[in-house]
Amino acid sequence: MHRSHHRWHSTALNRDMELLLFGHHGAPVLVFPTSQGRFYEFEDRGMVGALAEHLEQGWIQLVCVDSVDSESFYCKWAHPGGRIWRHMQYEQYLLNEVIPAVRHHNDNPFWMTTGCSFGAYHAVNFALRHPEVIRRTIGLSGIYDIRSFMDGYSDDNVYFNNPTDYTANLNDGHQIEMLKQQDIILVTGSDDANRWSNDQLSSNLWRANVGHAYRIWDGWAHDWPYWHQMIQMYIGGHD
Repeated sequence: MHRSHHRWHSTALNRDMELLLFGHHGAPVLVFPTSQGRFYEFEDRGMVGALAEHLEQGWIQLVCVDSVDSESFYCKWAHPGGRIWRHMQYEQYLLNEVIPAVRHHNDNPFWMTTGCSFGAYHAVNFALRHPEVIRRTIGLSGIYDIRSFMDGYSDDNVYFNNPTDYTANLNDGHQIEMLKQQDIILVTGSDDANRWSNDQLSSNLWRANVGHAYRIWDGWAHDWPYWHQMIQMYIGGHD
């Protein structure tokens, strides 16, 4: 299996950033780590191994990015407006640096995003904000309401990065049509503490007639052994 490590100085973030690429070709999958996680987490936790066949067959290519959560959502000493602004810079890093760098070597247009727990927030939020880029998103045990990270603060950046908020008011016809063309897959446990935000996001999408798959597993289902099974089941579609 092809594996390569990449590091460069990000102009958007003004710091060095790292990522790992797995697979030689196929649909690129932007992989976000769990809260404050690192770019090597997906490999260390066995998720890359769980997708070995998909990678060796050239069906997908994993793009495992680093997070800046400790400088954004989890940076409690910073003003909430600064936290969300750092997240906006991270989004620019993904859009203007990571994706073009991968496209230079892989012209497959079917981009996907995935992540577990807080990584699922990043994956689904990025996809919903950029349906012109991302064709499928798979959120595993995610939380889709970030207000608890904002200490009561709100502005346009917070609102438009809070999926349970902005999907409640979808009214732009073009945006809705773009979302309808995505494969949106939400997976959570019936007893997951964050299930409520999955319920809310799913309800909001249905209200706008945006079809998607919402899969609820028995019990808590919020750990790596469950995520191994989930990613194998849903990477190819709704199943």
